[in-house]
Amino acid sequence: MKLLMLGGTEFVGRAVTEDALARGWDVTVFHRGRHEPPQGVESLHGDRTAEDGLKALTGGEWDAVVDTWSGAPSAVRDAARLLDGRVARYAYVSSRSVYRFPTAAGLDETAAVVDGSPDDGEVDYAAAKRGGELAAADVFGDRALLVRAGLIIGPYENIGRLPWWLTRIAQGGEVLAPGPHDAGLQYIDARDLAKWTLEAIEKGIGGPFNLVSPPGHTTMRELLEACIQTTGSDAELVWKAPETILEAGIQPWTDLPIWLPPGDAYDTMHRANVDRALATGLRCRPVEETAADTWDWLRSIGGQAPQRPDRPVVGLASDKEAEVLRG
Repeated sequence: MKLLMLGGTEFVGRAVTEDALARGWDVTVFHRGRHEPPQGVESLHGDRTAEDGLKALTGGEWDAVVDTWSGAPSAVRDAARLLDGRVARYAYVSSRSVYRFPTAAGLDETAAVVDGSPDDGEVDYAAAKRGGELAAADVFGDRALLVRAGLIIGPYENIGRLPWWLTRIAQGGEVLAPGPHDAGLQYIDARDLAKWTLEAIEKGIGGPFNLVSPPGHTTMRELLEACIQTTGSDAELVWKAPETILEAGIQPWTDLPIWLPPGDAYDTMHRANVDRALATGLRCRPVEETAADTWDWLRSIGGQAPQRPDRPVVGLASDKEAEVLRG
């Protein structure tokens, strides 16, 4: 298989590139040159936001392209149109954010989506991902694979969610743990996303798929205990009710990454129907493996995770944590 990876140097794109290489695929990575892709790929440089930024892609043919673009949908439109006739299948890594909020627990890929356009410039994240989907589908039809990922974690994470928990727990002592402790979590390890996506390409699968772990794949307690186990920390989890945390002004998802209190946001993010993906081969590794491999990666780069410039820094300030723990 010949794969064109649009952006294959960070997080999800890197996981896809590494998986494709492990399969023996011929991989071309198109990127801006800010980070080096894995060894063994053909590297093409270009900036999709610049005039003539796709010039390096004017020649060549591939069996498939994987695109992780999160910005203006017009960039997906331009790439899809340029590659039309020279690429057999187009996989676009989208997001479950394309569904209209709130999404009731258990809704599948038929749920209502936000408005979007392939011709849009810079718009909000949900509209951008929906516009990207439409851009891919307008050109490739049922040969477009729309990977609607939820929360993505794992090695190379450049958002900081799991790295923050691992780093905080490694420091030891009392750690503010947001309840309910048995609340189920849904996420996808970037490597499981990569594996399913490439296998779906091989099978000729198209259309939209919710791509996260099954509901209850793990819980908040199991995630944090996995962080303790893998770091060898003496951390003590001090569980606090959601009401206590919210009353203290602590923001779910950003101050305490991954966590959401019971309610619409929790149902939308952590209670999705993934039957379609499971029926087509999705398998999710245990949370202990994701935590351990992410910790190993963090230590290999000196303990400081990279940070995407277009995403806010996550994590709870130590003084605020101490205040709630004293309460």
